[in-house]
Amino acid sequence: MVSARRTTDNFGLQHALYHAETLGVPLVVFEPLRVGYRWASERFHAFVLEGMRDNAEAFDGVAGVTYLPYVEPEAGAGSGLLEALAAQACMVVSDHFPCFFVPRMVDKAAKRLDVQVDVVDSNGILPLFAAPREFTTAHSFRRHVHKNVLEHLAEMPEAEPLASAELPPAPARDALNIAPWAACTGEGALNVTLSALPIDHSVTPVSTRGGRQEAWRRLDAFLGRQLNAYGERNQVERDIGTGLSPHLHFGHIGAHTILRELIERERWSPDQVAPKPTGSRAGWWGMSEGAESFLDQVLTWRELGYTFCHVRWRDYDRFESLPPWALTTLEAHARDRRPVLYDFEALDAGKTHDMLWNAAQRQLRREGMIHNYLRMLWAKKILEWTEHPRVALDTLIELNNRYALDGRDPNSYSGIFWCLGRFDRAWGPERPIFGKIRYMSSENTARKVRVGAYIARYS
Repeated sequence: MVSARRTTDNFGLQHALYHAETLGVPLVVFEPLRVGYRWASERFHAFVLEGMRDNAEAFDGVAGVTYLPYVEPEAGAGSGLLEALAAQACMVVSDHFPCFFVPRMVDKAAKRLDVQVDVVDSNGILPLFAAPREFTTAHSFRRHVHKNVLEHLAEMPEAEPLASAELPPAPARDALNIAPWAACTGEGALNVTLSALPIDHSVTPVSTRGGRQEAWRRLDAFLGRQLNAYGERNQVERDIGTGLSPHLHFGHIGAHTILRELIERERWSPDQVAPKPTGSRAGWWGMSEGAESFLDQVLTWRELGYTFCHVRWRDYDRFESLPPWALTTLEAHARDRRPVLYDFEALDAGKTHDMLWNAAQRQLRREGMIHNYLRMLWAKKILEWTEHPRVALDTLIELNNRYALDGRDPNSYSGIFWCLGRFDRAWGPERPIFGKIRYMSSENTARKVRVGAYIARYS
């Protein structure tokens, strides 16, 4: 359990339970948390651990299932643990996640093990392994979704796969032969002291809690009180978003759960879908305006990014992965004179001449997120204030992945790269620095939406 860290709507857990029942053996659910990865910090560890505690509660008392959380005390300390567990297993089931270190980690682990390893996709509604190609625009991907989504809605995962599990008794934990790692599993993992771990202690935990229970609470609040106003989510001083992006990233809730709940609230049925795919943002689902606007984000844009990372997993985070027109225009204007240049330290600290940009960066540092509309402005100003588009990209990735709860995620990379032209088109008039890249400014943003209270809050 490395990316779909939940007990509900989880194809991987469902697959593992099916094979355990078929083979007549108990199931061990191993949920590890490494320290030896880039950007590991107290912020991310605290969030994942809150999910682990929820999982421990959910697995408690389930006959035939042993839940084994593990927190690595130092880099490399977990080496050999998976092999020790696999040596006693009939097979291993893991999660598919199309970016960061996960694909390579799972691939390397599979090659080391002497048992069958199945990798299961629980990332979204459309299976990533069925993606016919990468999609270059949201319009083309919407057509793909429209043509194929009903087929996959008919193949939803079990909402509560543990409820129907019938397995033989689980072995005592001592029988798992993991003595060298035992102190950092179970309660030792769930109650670990973050200050004792070799992770970044300057990036501290935030008020947003992780875990299944918090994700469900946020979903219920959003659907009950804010869905109808979702079309106004760009209003910076109104809190209309779901706040679920971090929980989706860490797998504490899945897209199927969100869609299942939305369908129930909307009293929707598949026969309401318009027959002809047009690529339009809304109007074809047959749901309310707010619901269709929300679906365009959680299904179209999110899964567009996941599909891109799945197909382009080797270079999704590289400058060269931008579309040819964007590469051409950015390189053509790379030597344009910048109005001001800021080094990484000034940007990291939110110390520029632009009060709105500073507020966005300070929100990121304090809360692990930026208001979604301002996230676009935040990225485009970094392009304007750094000496080269490649430096801008490196800076964006570093700041986002260091502080954002939903960083290191396909959807998060989509947001960064969209600001440099991915999934977008060429715009005119051609401008200095930006060339044909879509332009945004703090002045124009302040004219479109109210930002005074936001600036004051994060000053």
